[in-house]
Formats: sequence, C-alpha cells, structure tokens
Amino acid sequence: MRTIVLSGFMATGKSTVGPILAARLGVPFVDVDAEIAREAGRTIAEIFVAEGEPAFRAREAAVIAKLIDGPARVLAFGGGAVTNAATRHMALDRALVVTLTAEPDTILARLGDAASRPMLAGDPRARASALLADRAEAYAECHLTLATDGVEPDAIVDAIGALVERDPLVMPLGARSYAIDVCAGAPTRLTDAVARCAPSSVVLVTDANVQRARGAAIEAALEPLALPGTRVTLPAGERHKNIASVSTIWDAALGAGIDRDALVVAVGGGVVGDLAGFAASALLRGVRFVQVPTTLLAMVDASVGGKTGFDHAAGKNLLGAFHQPSGVVADLAHLQTLPARERTSGLAEVVKIALTHDADLLARVERDAAALRAGDVGALVPIVRAAIAAKVRVVRDDERESGARALLNLGHTIGHALEAHGAYAKHLHGEAIALGTVAELDAAATLGLGDPDVATRARSVLAALGLPVEAPRAELAASWSFVASDKKRVRDAIKLPVVSAPGVSRIERVRIDALRRAILP
Repeated sequence: MRTIVLSGFMATGKSTVGPILAARLGVPFVDVDAEIAREAGRTIAEIFVAEGEPAFRAREAAVIAKLIDGPARVLAFGGGAVTNAATRHMALDRALVVTLTAEPDTILARLGDAASRPMLAGDPRARASALLADRAEAYAECHLTLATDGVEPDAIVDAIGALVERDPLVMPLGARSYAIDVCAGAPTRLTDAVARCAPSSVVLVTDANVQRARGAAIEAALEPLALPGTRVTLPAGERHKNIASVSTIWDAALGAGIDRDALVVAVGGGVVGDLAGFAASALLRGVRFVQVPTTLLAMVDASVGGKTGFDHAAGKNLLGAFHQPSGVVADLAHLQTLPARERTSGLAEVVKIALTHDADLLARVERDAAALRAGDVGALVPIVRAAIAAKVRVVRDDERESGARALLNLGHTIGHALEAHGAYAKHLHGEAIALGTVAELDAAATLGLGDPDVATRARSVLAALGLPVEAPRAELAASWSFVASDKKRVRDAIKLPVVSAPGVSRIERVRIDALRRAILP
C-alpha cells in the first residue's frame, strides 16, 4: 500500500478523517503541521510571525519529503503544502493524494475562532474564498476529490478505501487532471470511469477487430449506466486513420443529438484513440472523452498525454490537436485476444521511454524480456504501470511538446517514414519505431552526439523482445522523402532525440542531409 495524503484547505476534515482512516488501514497517522511544530519547538502561527511564509514552506517541504519516503502511513498536509509544485508532484508520484473540500461557510463554522489562523488574517471569509480560488488548480491535482460538507467521516473513509484498492495513477494538469487505471480483468473500472464523468450520453467508438473480440465485454461494462448514445465501428487499420473516419464519428454523434455533456469513449488501439480523441476535440468545440486502450502500444503511449489526430498523404500524424482525456482505463484483459505480434509491437514504446527517461525501467525490461515477450500478465502489469508513470512525469512538465516531451519522439522520425513508405501495411507501428530507434541511435553515435554503447544496448533489448532491429538500406532510402515532411522538421533540420546514457537524453537539431549521410553512408 502507498502512503495516503489528505490534502485540502484548513477545516475540510483532514484531522478528523485521518486517524479513522489510519486505524482502518492499520498504519500510523501523522499531522504534518504538528510534526513541523514539534521539530521547530514553536507553533505554526509563531513560525509564520518569526520566519514568514517562504521559510515555513521550506520547513514544510523538508518534513514532507522525509515522511513520504518512510513506511506507509496517512499524512494530513497543511492547507498550502501542495501549492509548492515540487512537493505536490513528489506526493503524486509516491503516494495517493486525496483532496478534501468544503464550502467557505462550512470552513468558517468549523474553525470557530479564525483569528488564530495566520492565513486568514483580516477578513476571514474573504481570505478563505481568495485562497480557495488561488489554490484550486493545485488542489485539483490529486487521485480523488471528496466534498466533506454534511458527510460523515466513515463515508469519506469508505471512499478512500476504494481508492486504495484501485491505486490509480494521475495525470496532474490542474483542473484537467485525470486518473489512469492500470488493471487486469477489472471491467468495473470502465463503468466507474464513465460514471465519474456523469455524461448526458455516450458515443462509443471502436473498430471492427475490437468490436468482434471485446465488444460484448465493453457493452457489459457500460450496461449498468443505462446511458443513451450511439455506437461507431470503424474499419480496422492505420490506412483508415484519416479525415473520413473522423467525419464518420462526427456524423454519428451529431446525428444522435449529443450535447456538450456527452462523452466519447474510445475503445481500441492508437488509431481509434487518436481518431476518437480528435473527433471529441472538435465536436461542439470540444467534448470530453475517455481512453480505453486495447493494445499494449496504446496503453503505454498513445492513450496518455492528449495527442490526437490523423494521417495525411504527406505523412503520419500531420493533422491533429492536443485534447486531454477525462480518464484512461488500461485493462490488460484486452490483450488476451491480441495477436502476439501486436502485443510485442507495443514493447517498443516501453523501451523508448525507458531509454530516454527511466534507466531502472530499462533494466527491468532487460531482466524480464522473455516473460514480456511471452505476454506474461504478471510481468506486464508493473512494466505498463512504470512506463505510464514515466510518461506522466514528462507530460505534466511539457504538455504541448515545447521542450522535453519531444524526447518521446525517439525512433519516430525514421519509424514514421518507414510506416508511410510501406503504406502502413508492411510494419506495425511498434516495429517501425524499433527500427527507427536503432537507426537514430546509431546515427547519433556516428555524428558524435550519442554513445554507441546505448545503441548496442537498445538493439539487444529490442531483439530480445522479438522486435526487428535492422531496416534494409534500400527501404530506408526509399522512405527518405517522408523524413523531409516530418512534423519535427525545422527548416533544413530535424529535432533529433539523443540518448547519452539510459534515462539521460536531450534534443539536438541535426541537419537532414547530415542525418541522411549518417543513416545512408
């Protein structure tokens, strides 16, 4: 079990709920403010007066860092603790964060004498309202939000207990934050994810292959909600990732008379997720959608982060938009009906993010390569979770790919070119990315930008997973025209991810002609 953090404004119930929750879970309860006061030998109010808020926040961050690295417990944060982004992100990475909320009148009634609270000096109600507004985005970055007005503590503890069983990840993007469930054979996770959105109707988008293999399971998960809506079954395959398929979704949704509270539910691989997400981004100028990835590749990459779009004759993914989902449910039960080649294909994206951002993950993939290649669910679940967690850390810091998120394009310049040249029929996406990753790492080493040992290690692990690692020179040459239209091109150069060591990477601007000479000497 992970540590549970109770966050939220003062007097929202943290010190009441915390001890009850800790007793039920059989772990200690620690009030962070009390711990700060104990270490400082003075009250919180005295610290504020003597040292000021910045010094207090530094003390608070240090105490939290120490507590959160210890054994599992229930921590009650002070009301302003999560306004420190580093503290907030640390808590989200290592614990389950629950934000307790209450209306200003409830808060003031519970406080009684608000004069003792340094943050409410002056007009307590005005200060409380202003602080709640200022902190709203930070408070929204959590695994669960619970209103405590008029709610018994035991009911709140019950809800947190259910969260502990789910143990979701979270994409922290302020008010647009969303949960990511990783599970194996838990159909109610989808039911609950849709229910949390409280939609007026559902537009279910899938493809013919998924409908045949998993359609009944998806319908069974949605049936208890009894929501009106429509169903869209697209032709399967990358060659159908085009504006015509997007238009099919729009026509069905608008024909069903959806409103802005409708929810698009994308059930399928990366193609379905990208198409449905883009359709949702434009429907009525934007409706919500939930990603239900059914391929390994979509689980670890395409379903998380909000990239949506479709292909053009000039190249792959040249048209699209950033539109974050309202939830992601990655249930590995969907992989049971997936061909082994499709499942293996997804492991290329795991290797990519491990190479660029997570050396420990790379070592785990190398160690468990045989089990992962065989589709062992016990081996896959922690790897999928770790890969998603790594991507979450990237996206939260660079949502729109203005910096570090571009590192996740490792292997994609050459990989996308190979896919487009083969009319999306010769290589699966992950296979093309595996070929592109090796080619780009080799090229970076040839250009003196990268470490040849990294390229060798990448080649070895990808091969151990059953992925191709050597594209024929003739195929690379024939696909080169697509490199020139790559969306990462800047004039006559490409933004190329370079890995100097596992987990250590950077972007280099490399002239296209220099890259060609390195790949096609």
